[in-house]
Amino acid sequence: MTPRTHRAVLKQFGGGYNSDNLITDEGELNQNQKLEKLYISTRAAKNFRDIVRGVEGYIFTGSKQVEIGTKLSEDSRKYGGENTCTSGSTLSKATASFSRARAHMEKERGNLLKALGTQVAEPLRAMVMGAPLEDARHLAQRYDRMRQETEAQVLQTITLLS
Repeated sequence: MTPRTHRAVLKQFGGGYNSDNLITDEGELNQNQKLEKLYISTRAAKNFRDIVRGVEGYIFTGSKQVEIGTKLSEDSRKYGGENTCTSGSTLSKATASFSRARAHMEKERGNLLKALGTQVAEPLRAMVMGAPLEDARHLAQRYDRMRQETEAQVLQTITLLS
């Protein structure tokens, strides 16, 4: 069978679609389109995993920085209050002010990181790792395999008939 004849037969029996999409009726076409969209969206969700990892990494690094900043704040407070040669001096007052400001900044930064974790990272993680999404991905892959097998059988039948 020539390629031109082959295309004509596929067009006749394939409902007007090319050999990559042998779909016979409107219902199957609609199902195929829905599954294709679902499959594309599940593949796009894989990219969210990288985003979730990035957000979690930012939260982890930020938390370590908060610990270091809090320690700096405490050390500054101790230095200003306990050092006898600076007690009551301008340096002591500046150290105390720095310590309070730094402690307040680190507290706010810690709150921001907690909110980022609970309101951004956790929902994204749940969305990416959710069971319905995995089920949809497997369903779309299984449907695609079945469709490819059916297409191969149709091509074999057409080849045998010619």
